[in-house]
Amino acid sequence: MRASELKRAKRDVRRAVLAARDAIGEAERVARSTEIHRRFLALREAEGVGVVMGFWSFGSEVSTPPLLETMHVRGVRVCLPRIGEGDLEAVAYEPGDPMNETSFGVREPADGTILAPEALDLVVTPGVAFDRSGHRIGYGGGFYDRFLRRTRRGVPRIAIAFDLQVQSKELPAGSFDLGVDVIVTETETIRCAPGGTELGVATSQT
Repeated sequence: MRASELKRAKRDVRRAVLAARDAIGEAERVARSTEIHRRFLALREAEGVGVVMGFWSFGSEVSTPPLLETMHVRGVRVCLPRIGEGDLEAVAYEPGDPMNETSFGVREPADGTILAPEALDLVVTPGVAFDRSGHRIGYGGGFYDRFLRRTRRGVPRIAIAFDLQVQSKELPAGSFDLGVDVIVTETETIRCAPGGTELGVATSQT
């Protein structure tokens, strides 16, 4: 698939999934998010973890503030992404820290200690759409693809998403796209082949 065709295919998936996700009512979104939090915290990858890169949800995404709070209470050092000089950086965060809002409406830490990507033990990865092999379509900026390449090899990439974001057909992906190892939804935990999403050969099991 040529670059222009890949970009168009991703755009079409992104539009369709965002429209479906935006249609979820607020009360339902909160209820589904709560179940996703429960499933995420029960993962073996989340047990005893030291430093986690989370994200602050916006729009119709799975709500993350309660999850960030719970991890902090459990003694996890939580980081949030911030765009600095064109790339993501991991900034240490504690509940109540001042936040700024970007022009896209995304909240990010106003200040705080910047941690090296190599310091992370787990990355909670946002996205618009996923498939059961772990392929991911984000918002189109490529920030996470570049950031994840700088983390330690083998650090779990765990997506939290609603069922409707997980596609039955394989998503369009290029060689530069990085996927996830686990997808947690409100009804299932999908385990993808570690590293397979980088090679385009991944399997999944529920």
